[in-house]
Amino acid sequence: MYKDEQWIGQPSTISSTGNMRREQAYNHRVNKANVQKEAVLEKQQANGDEDRYAEKFGNFSKSLPHNELGIVDIKAYNAYIRALTTGTSSDFDEIKMGGENKLYNPQAAYAYDLIGSDCYHLTMEPAPQYSSAQMAAEMAELYWRSLTRDVPFAKYTSDETMEKAGQDLSTFTNHRHPTINDKITGETIFRGSSPGNLNGPFLSQFLWKDIPYGVTSISQAYQAPTPGLEFMTEYEAWLAIINGKHTSKTKTYIEKPRYICTGRDLSHYVHQDFSYQSALSACLILLQYAKQTSEALDQANPYHLSATQRGFITFGDAHILDYVAKVARIALGSAWYQKFLVHRRIRPESFGGRVHLHLLGKYKTPIHEQLLHSSVLNEVYTTHDSYLLPMAYPEGCPTHPSYPAGHAVIIGACVTVLKAFFNEDYIIPDAIDVNEDGSGLVPYNDSALTIGGELNKLAANISHGRDAAGLHYRSDGDEGMRLGEKAAISMLQEYNGLFNENVKGFTLTKFDGTTITL
Repeated sequence: MYKDEQWIGQPSTISSTGNMRREQAYNHRVNKANVQKEAVLEKQQANGDEDRYAEKFGNFSKSLPHNELGIVDIKAYNAYIRALTTGTSSDFDEIKMGGENKLYNPQAAYAYDLIGSDCYHLTMEPAPQYSSAQMAAEMAELYWRSLTRDVPFAKYTSDETMEKAGQDLSTFTNHRHPTINDKITGETIFRGSSPGNLNGPFLSQFLWKDIPYGVTSISQAYQAPTPGLEFMTEYEAWLAIINGKHTSKTKTYIEKPRYICTGRDLSHYVHQDFSYQSALSACLILLQYAKQTSEALDQANPYHLSATQRGFITFGDAHILDYVAKVARIALGSAWYQKFLVHRRIRPESFGGRVHLHLLGKYKTPIHEQLLHSSVLNEVYTTHDSYLLPMAYPEGCPTHPSYPAGHAVIIGACVTVLKAFFNEDYIIPDAIDVNEDGSGLVPYNDSALTIGGELNKLAANISHGRDAAGLHYRSDGDEGMRLGEKAAISMLQEYNGLFNENVKGFTLTKFDGTTITL
């Protein structure tokens, strides 16, 4: 630089600009913090089962010691509640355990995050009560899912057992299932309720299409578990696992990888995936579409029609990939708060034990009559010689409460971010379906599949894929997705006003079908 030349890079100018920038950055942080500080704290409300039943048979207690009827040791349960009440690390060390398995990270419920609403600000509907008609319907659905794990998606409309399942589930007064003419059919069974879920194949395109991954691509043909292999159908094994004992039983697998084509395959995918794997895969596929045409991007993207610039660190690949990963952790924290500090909902495997003992006359609990009279229980008993809920995983459920489902909260949040950045109305090119045995993919041409619809379907597949394994109830997934959606919207709003670009706001469709602009 010449001696008399003045330009923006001169040290004194940098210092002056830096001081101003520092003040602006500080003000942004303070303003965002004040928004959160002034936010209304809504009341957190559980379903009342923990107060209603002195023996705590209606709540999560896996890995604590239980008696021969699967009823938790009340002293151990009280120590567990004490630790959750005080939040003191040393109190968690005092909880008496029933076996080798440990509680899964309860102290995460107390962690703070510096982005978006604090987890204490986000609320959910109370979980269905133990004795409710909704709980009965959700348990019946899980029993039917266990009996139909090996039915190919391609046969959902023709398989005899699927037809029985739809007919039985349609009789429940509070099933919350999508229907056609008030009937659960092969076209609607086990599907989600958000827009797009009833259109096209059962599985989202994002779980079949190859995943672009740098200089290569990843096929979504995966290792598949052996058909017919079920766990926790014998009472002694069930009780041991409820007490936190390790099991020596393991999954076995068919020889050749295949595309996901059954509920068992889907349940295996959500057993082995990392936290936001399916959302990352969807993001990479969508970014590939955006490289081919800007029409795949949300129309509010400031670089959508720019003649001189393209997005990257902001409103481009790096930005979107960062948000998908970032929101997963934020959302999961909100789930753990709800799981441990609000609801503590009983896991389906434990509820299955209550059904088993009730019907054998060994321990009666207030299970709704609609479940007790369901034809599915005779089907299960005929197949497994018990009324226990057959599980797809040897270890059964994880050692954290059921409501909400962690997978559901993560995918709900990540899908919401993807809806904000991509054009939900864009029609997915070269749509595909899977053949009956999962050995290959075939073209799908029956109807147009959009980004928004297939993202909603992805959220339902991942959420209810855990139901297919017996781990969660339908409401764990549906309400979990909505909680994740809230967390994502809060995060996106927190970043409003922090960009240099002229951003008009992103429009997206929520899981309930309403449209909002951020």
